[in-house]
Amino acid sequence: MTRILIAECKQEVSTFNPALSHKEDFRFAYGPDVVASRRGGQSELAGALSVFDSRPELPLAPAFSARAGSGGTLAAADWHWIAREFLDAVRAAAPVDAAYISLHGAMGAEDEGDPEGYLLAETRKIVGERIPIVVSLDLHGILTERMLEQVNGLTVYHTYPHEDMVDTGVRAARLLLRILDEGLRPATALVKIPALVRGKELITATGLFGGMIRQCEAIEASPGGLAAGMFIGNPFTDVPELRSSSVITTTDPDRSAREALRLANELWAVREALHEDLTPLDEAVRIASATTNGTVVMMDAADATTSGASGDSNAVLRACLNGGYQGQALMPVIDPRAAAACFAAGVGNAVRTPVGGAFDPARFPPIEMAGRVHLLAEGRFVAEFSGGESFAGPTAVLKAQNYTLVLASRSVGLHDRSLYLAHGQDPRQFDLVVVKSPHCKPYMYADWCARLINVDAPGATSANLRSLGHTACARPIFPLDPDVAFTPEARVFQR
Repeated sequence: MTRILIAECKQEVSTFNPALSHKEDFRFAYGPDVVASRRGGQSELAGALSVFDSRPELPLAPAFSARAGSGGTLAAADWHWIAREFLDAVRAAAPVDAAYISLHGAMGAEDEGDPEGYLLAETRKIVGERIPIVVSLDLHGILTERMLEQVNGLTVYHTYPHEDMVDTGVRAARLLLRILDEGLRPATALVKIPALVRGKELITATGLFGGMIRQCEAIEASPGGLAAGMFIGNPFTDVPELRSSSVITTTDPDRSAREALRLANELWAVREALHEDLTPLDEAVRIASATTNGTVVMMDAADATTSGASGDSNAVLRACLNGGYQGQALMPVIDPRAAAACFAAGVGNAVRTPVGGAFDPARFPPIEMAGRVHLLAEGRFVAEFSGGESFAGPTAVLKAQNYTLVLASRSVGLHDRSLYLAHGQDPRQFDLVVVKSPHCKPYMYADWCARLINVDAPGATSANLRSLGHTACARPIFPLDPDVAFTPEARVFQR
């Protein structure tokens, strides 16, 4: 009987976030619990399991799952522990006849810039050279040659914001089964594109990037087409192979190379458009002050926790204070010290506490705020976007003059309205709302707000890429360097 190894290891990091990630930030599962914890959810693994469940003659060999929200670079000791647990579980599950592994692609550890490549190379040593391995990845992953040397195929998200996690797992499982059933030898072509991109044109439903993705979908649906995708990397994971890429898998090496080159050239041709227009903070405050007919939403993508930032930015708050903003403002800050001060004071009582800079004080010097504690909660709620449980730790709502600050103790996704609504704050009731995310679903803010402004604030995930200070990625690269040349070359991988 053909046994299929199942494993998962996922985290996205910003190496510009000074707060390290640790194993305590991960959720782990071993053996049968991997399947039990992931079946029926909204993940790639859930999608793959739905396909494998239709083939009961192919028993699963679940090994290990490690998954964490986005954060800073993974501490070396914690990375080594996770890698050992992963590989020990793979050894315990062996021998197997095939493997599906769910990865992100933008992990990063203090002493390992390509954790996914390392895990795949070590897994290959364990399972052997003849066993097919298929992986699924986020399009914000950094696709390395070491990864492609180890796998027989891969699938990648086709949507941003991400909505096709389940479908990506389904496609990966189907590809693996085709390799097993038909004896296919997929040919995967990689073209490296020296570009980092960020902005609204990457929204696949409406932007230029979406046209390229629809071409990838057409390739996958065509005779001989097996998988196709575009990686735009995570500009905040500063590692040697950071870049954009086109990657095409078909049954014909020449076709794979030809299609990958075509798509790479298409992205390069529009690279200038694949960037966000940002508004300086002082100008954004002036716009907000002059807007009297509705809510102004400031998108502070520089402190987006879902992209790996620390969430403790007070940059918009400082700009509003300096600019004399008088409207009612709602802002989130991840700051366990400020939350603890509110808990110590108690509901209804006055409190004075520094706010911001709990993790990144160099960027965000704390601001002394005095106000009244409005609400205290344990910080557990259901995320509006994903439907999963979020845990922000002890969370306080502080009313300080015209500012309502939702102070959480732990990083949670701030790309929807969950943190606000769970703590009694309706964004529609405020003149100014800060959203720490590059994008939200339109119904959350864009469809009803008076103005939506993408602000140029400091932070570990700023779309102002030149402000970050990349030191590890290969140079020259657009837009960090002037006059970057692109001579596209396709490398084909086939096991």
